[in-house]
Amino acid sequence: MGMNVTRHFSDTRTEEGRVRILVQTSQFVLEAEGPGWHHRSVHPDLGDVTLELAWLPGLGACLYGQVLEDLVRQVQRDGTAAEFGGTDLPGAA
Repeated sequence: MGMNVTRHFSDTRTEEGRVRILVQTSQFVLEAEGPGWHHRSVHPDLGDVTLELAWLPGLGACLYGQVLEDLVRQVQRDGTAAEFGGTDLPGAA
């Protein structure tokens, strides 16, 4: 019997809100929240996650930028994104 293990990939918090990205099986779970809003979605790769984040109306530019920095740092550290569709992060420099 297989286990469905969830692990944290990144957790970014600012005064604007919080964005968590979890790895579950072979997909990424995006959880984002701020004052008066909450979002949860599932994606096949980090590219889709960053695109979804870019379209969230409640997510400010500061938090979005911090999330991208955190994702780039995480990918450089452990390369996990390569396991799930590559490291192409739209919007990341």
